[in-house]
Amino acid sequence: MDTAHLILLIIHILGFSALIGGLLAQAGAEEKRVTGVMRDGIGTAFLAGLLLVGVLEGGDEPVNHAKVFVKLGIGLVLLVLVMANMRKPSIPKGLWAGLLLLAVAEVCVAVLWSPVHT
Repeated sequence: MDTAHLILLIIHILGFSALIGGLLAQAGAEEKRVTGVMRDGIGTAFLAGLLLVGVLEGGDEPVNHAKVFVKLGIGLVLLVLVMANMRKPSIPKGLWAGLLLLAVAEVCVAVLWSPVHT
């Protein structure tokens, strides 16, 4: 289980890296849009997160269901927003900033709400 957990965790982190990287790559652009990298990043992160919860539930350690619920909620909002705006030629700067804020919030929840820090 430890190997599966670590592999899924790495994939989850890489997915969010792709999402945040895709957003930051457009920071100076006049027109902002949802790219394939962002779509694939949030899709990968979301799916890997679901699989991670399954692996954690199968283990001996207790699972923090409140943290899972918060991360699932933010991840689902990100996934829906990215997919809904995929085919649009551009998105408003406010939506771009909101996506970036939600992605960073998701990372903050993951890191700061960790048992390592308690």
